[in-house]
Amino acid sequence: MEHSFTPIIKDVLFRIYGENGTEIYTKNLLIQYINEKTKSASKGSKSRSSFANLYAIYVIIEDYIAHDFDTNSMYRNYEGAQFSRLFQRQRELPFGSKLQNHALNNRMNAEFQKFFPTSDITPILRNLETNRYWINENLLIVDVNGNQYNIAKAIIAIIDEYVKVKQDSFQRFITQCEELQAIEDSNSVNAHEFIIGLLAPNVDARLFEIVSYAILKYYYKEQTIIWGYSWENLNEEALKLYKTGRTNANDGGIDFVMKPLGRFFQVTETLDFKKYFLDIEKIEKYPITFVVKSLDNVDVLKDKLYKDAFKTYVVEDIVCKYMECIEEIINIPTLLHHFQRIEDAGLISNVLKEIILQSRVEFNYEDEL
Repeated sequence: MEHSFTPIIKDVLFRIYGENGTEIYTKNLLIQYINEKTKSASKGSKSRSSFANLYAIYVIIEDYIAHDFDTNSMYRNYEGAQFSRLFQRQRELPFGSKLQNHALNNRMNAEFQKFFPTSDITPILRNLETNRYWINENLLIVDVNGNQYNIAKAIIAIIDEYVKVKQDSFQRFITQCEELQAIEDSNSVNAHEFIIGLLAPNVDARLFEIVSYAILKYYYKEQTIIWGYSWENLNEEALKLYKTGRTNANDGGIDFVMKPLGRFFQVTETLDFKKYFLDIEKIEKYPITFVVKSLDNVDVLKDKLYKDAFKTYVVEDIVCKYMECIEEIINIPTLLHHFQRIEDAGLISNVLKEIILQSRVEFNYEDEL
């Protein structure tokens, strides 16, 4: 499969290996895997960047090169790279400050196997007792016309090029946000269309969560409730929505929290009922609102969750108890409706400002300026 970044991969290989680069590209599974993982290069900041799995490869090969194993044959005797150093290093890389350990431990290997089911090569090797890691050297040594080439440095160069492309893409995204945010007319067609575009079903999950938060924050901000511990001491307070942490974080299924109502929100792009029920279970069946990246009608979504769950659990009482914990489902049309209310109130600039702020935090972009 070829896409917009494929010529860059081939160019790197040609610069290093000349005409042999073409055959290396064709024969090597690790190169083919990286080609699959860099499809988003030309799709802008909205698309998934796949840094986790790419950086898992990157940091182990960096360690491999640092010990000169690309120029000697002693890797078989190497004690392995320490997990702590690899983990720290991947978080030092651009957009990598909040990466978790899943890619190093299993996710990259599992995906590689999915792409190449007939291959018996495991890319990342590890010793669970010593917590040491190796790259499978079989993926780094390519035989072309009787000559062996070690492609370790080429792998590093290719991933570096991909990072540059994504940095440029995100810079353009931030610049566009800032330019639109500077427009005094809150009803600007450009600003409206820009935010609407960020609510498309194919938008990166992290950006969808950020935009959802920005919209809901200012939608609820215009609403107040009256509460108190006695009739004599009542308080009027505006609803406030807080983002609880990074996107895709292991935080118990809570992405946003609302004061003073104590509502929990979880953002998701899946319609797998097991994910919903797991989130409900993790917070001990506390009511939760799901923000779903879907254009389907809310009733359709609820019906699908119920029917899929019933096929598994069979007992209606069990399914109903879980379904009762779903306080509300907010789909893309609902977000668009809320956004229209915000736009009518002249707060579109505030939403853009929030998107800029949360994007910089989420993608660790301050370090790239």
